[in-house]
Amino acid sequence: MAFEPVYIIDGARSPFLKARNRPGPFSASDLATQCGRELLLRQPFAPSEFNEVILGCAAPSAAESNIGRLVALRLGCGHAVPGWTVMRNCASGMQALDSALQAIQLGRSDLVLAGGTDALSHAPLLLSDNFTHWLADWNQRKALSQRLKLLRRLRLRDLKPTIGLLKGLYDPTVGLSMGQTAEELAAQFGITRQQMDEYAVRSHQLAQAGYEQGAFDEIVPLMTPKGQLYERDDGLRPDTTLEGLSKLKAAFDRPWGNITAGNSSQVTDGAAMLILASQQAVDQYQLQPLAKIVDVQWAALDPRVMGLGPVMAASPILMRHQLGLNDLDLWEINEAFSAQVLGCLAAWQSEEWCQTHLHHAAFGALEWDRLNIHGGAIALGHPVGASGARIVLHLVNSLHQRQLQKGMAAICIGGGQGGAMLIERC
Repeated sequence: MAFEPVYIIDGARSPFLKARNRPGPFSASDLATQCGRELLLRQPFAPSEFNEVILGCAAPSAAESNIGRLVALRLGCGHAVPGWTVMRNCASGMQALDSALQAIQLGRSDLVLAGGTDALSHAPLLLSDNFTHWLADWNQRKALSQRLKLLRRLRLRDLKPTIGLLKGLYDPTVGLSMGQTAEELAAQFGITRQQMDEYAVRSHQLAQAGYEQGAFDEIVPLMTPKGQLYERDDGLRPDTTLEGLSKLKAAFDRPWGNITAGNSSQVTDGAAMLILASQQAVDQYQLQPLAKIVDVQWAALDPRVMGLGPVMAASPILMRHQLGLNDLDLWEINEAFSAQVLGCLAAWQSEEWCQTHLHHAAFGALEWDRLNIHGGAIALGHPVGASGARIVLHLVNSLHQRQLQKGMAAICIGGGQGGAMLIERC
């Protein structure tokens, strides 16, 4: 079945702000609204011309139910433009783009605002089960004597809250945190601590070089109600060294593990938004497309090795289009962990792994100068709902800046999935 092309018209993202053990200055809807407002101000059509708004978000607050609709209204799209929310963990932003793609291909929409957002610093603190039950009993007891008895039952340990984000980063089906799944990959492919730390240093160095070269033009500033301005990703550490990273202790499998805070993605707040359009919308509004989405693939695998999701999702696209890894000009693979990206590269080079899992010969080595050329989530941050949209947006802009033609954005997904999107510059 032949489909009309779907174009990426424009996009923007906020600076990614590192969570610093307290709620950050912006909620998830604040991030998406400020990012989207700047993007829409430069368009030749009114926000009310969108057919729908689709937003990925993994951890909206209780006050942001259906955050896609909330942001659509805050952006001035009007009451008549539907807004909705998708959630596919780390790929929520990419899922929003794919949902927009399908709506346009089916002829239901011509112009869609899609992307992702998350404010992970606002993840809630959860009451313990014991304290929750104690509060329920407290509310049922009205007499003073009954409540005094209840007070004697209360224990200080019951008052200790659980960090909601840690629950979200834990896979209950296999009993592992996301960091522990990265340890699994490191063990499977023999990835050393030094290799992980070297990759992390590379991410910071390339991101810093990207800033110096003007490679992050997609970033629009954020401003608080009190006038504080945020213009850059604030987790970037250009002074990161291999020696410094080597001193960090294991973060997940203590004390012997190799995954540390330094070779993992940062817990971050941020948003990324893109405008997708049909040929009809391009003609109607005289738009200048940046790129078109050529193909998309979703895949699933053992949650214990969820980090190999990019291989499972991108490989079928390569096979469908008869492409090798280095036939693509650029790759953006989200850096959940150094070991995760290195594990993907190792899997593509393994004849045994490729034959077993892909029923295909080994794809070989991906050339380093095509991969994450301006760093990734280790240096920039990983606001879960936004990352899938960010890597697509940066891939599009990088293809334009370097006058290159094709690229792949791929991402691993907690719970054992992967997503990939093949992009061609217009």
